[in-house]
Amino acid sequence: MGASLLAATFAAANAFGDVSASRSGASPDGALVALGRSLFFDTRLSRTGKISCGSCHLPDRAFADGLPLAAGADDKVGTRNTPSIVAAGASQFLFWDGRRERLEQQVLDPFTNPNEHGLKNIEELVRLVDGRDEYRLAFRGAGGGSTTGPSPDGIAAALAAYVRSLDVRDAALDQYLYAGRNDALNAAQKRGLELFRGRAQCATCHTIGANEAPLSDDGFHSLAIGLDKLGPRLANLVRVVTKATKESLDRLVLGDPDVAALGRFVVTLDPRDIGKFKTPSLRNVALTAPYMHDGSIPTLEAAVEHEIYYRSQSMGRLLILTPDERADIVEFLGALSGSGMRR
Repeated sequence: MGASLLAATFAAANAFGDVSASRSGASPDGALVALGRSLFFDTRLSRTGKISCGSCHLPDRAFADGLPLAAGADDKVGTRNTPSIVAAGASQFLFWDGRRERLEQQVLDPFTNPNEHGLKNIEELVRLVDGRDEYRLAFRGAGGGSTTGPSPDGIAAALAAYVRSLDVRDAALDQYLYAGRNDALNAAQKRGLELFRGRAQCATCHTIGANEAPLSDDGFHSLAIGLDKLGPRLANLVRVVTKATKESLDRLVLGDPDVAALGRFVVTLDPRDIGKFKTPSLRNVALTAPYMHDGSIPTLEAAVEHEIYYRSQSMGRLLILTPDERADIVEFLGALSGSGMRR
């Protein structure tokens, strides 16, 4: 990427940064956001020179990828479905199992994942970034000005700033609930919202507040996805995870689908957390099929059916919704897509 193109990217990201707000309410630093955007879409920062963060987080798919499982360098397939990152800056926990708690901790992980960017280590990433004149200049001008050029912390800060800048909340639901636009939802969507907050109890986990709708409780829950495949391996998997170091645990989760199916347990080692996964935000959910941590549910309609079934299980009584009511919930979920991401 030449200096002129990088400058144009800076200008575009500055314009976006002026209207984007972080969770603290402050406008992101425009130069840092622009630098992060350039890094995010740069395929040169991978072992094959063909993979970028944007390879799995596609803007026209609400920064997901539409695949059951993410694929990276040499088409290696991972163990987890790619979630949208549009609301990631607002989340207390990152990754499906919550292994990281801040974007600055998480954004560098894909670069050294053999199923993603495939670099040997973070030092290799820094060398690749430092080998570009435009990046050396950019790091000296962004985020307060670095005199030493690219560093792991600097690269992480830039990428995290870009991801936070994506969290723009102007979906039809936001317009309806918080901007006084009664016409923002159609009749079916209004019925779906009533069910979502009421009898269907979706908002128990996908929260809607008085002033904002995060559409996630940042909690961990089990829908029994993938557990049936573990069978007799479960006891051995638990022993392996219990003895794993932090570094080897990451490799296990990313390389072994059975370990990945253990969910939150790999972090807490609490048997009650086996098979529990982070509640994803439903923002842009109509654009991010397939669903669940393993991408095993292909359509939004099927995801709603699955959720209703396990909601019945958790309540200890049958949750009965008519076909029309289920269709209204699906219609409502279409009202959660933000500007430029609507169907």
